[in-house]
Amino acid sequence: MDGGPGTVVRVNGNRWLRTIEENPGHSAWYIERFRTMAAEGKDLHGEARLIDAMVERGARVLDAGCGPGRVGGRLAELGHQVVGVDIDPALIEAAEHDHPGPRWLVGDLAELDLGDERFDAIVCAGNVVTFLDPATRRAVLERLGAHLAEGGRLVVGFGAGRDYSFDDFEADVSGSGLVHELRLASWDLRPFTPASEFLVAVLGRSDGSA
Repeated sequence: MDGGPGTVVRVNGNRWLRTIEENPGHSAWYIERFRTMAAEGKDLHGEARLIDAMVERGARVLDAGCGPGRVGGRLAELGHQVVGVDIDPALIEAAEHDHPGPRWLVGDLAELDLGDERFDAIVCAGNVVTFLDPATRRAVLERLGAHLAEGGRLVVGFGAGRDYSFDDFEADVSGSGLVHELRLASWDLRPFTPASEFLVAVLGRSDGSA
């Protein structure tokens, strides 16, 4: 993974990269959207609250597909050691500007390699998995699982109707060395049912190390 600022990783089939190629102003719009909501006092910290409740103070947290740093930035404010990774350099630049403190890196999650770094929690929010190249989805779960510390958990949240069914996700989870510890229908702990339109999956390592 190339973590240098300003680097764009080209991945065939990645929906986010296709979107910004078709609409070069999309990243700027996305950044300003969340800046505006923050300025209006909107509650943007539901995901961070859940992750914060799962770990001890000063935990190591990876924000996978961090965007402009909304989740990871809040977790850093709460005292955690945060690393954020995103494929879009513009979003990483915004994260560095708006949320100084965490280590923000440009990179492709399918090739994630942070050496010996391991994390107590990894959060993948904001429908990130639905923007991945479908051919890399399982590889991303494998790479994230490989970066979990002993007892660590990976939390993935995404909505239905985004060309990634919950059943397909389940298959990718089981094929990537991970297991479900908990299924929720929202970041505020509502129970998952067959009718749920959103999934928050709390995952651990199937080999028992997480």
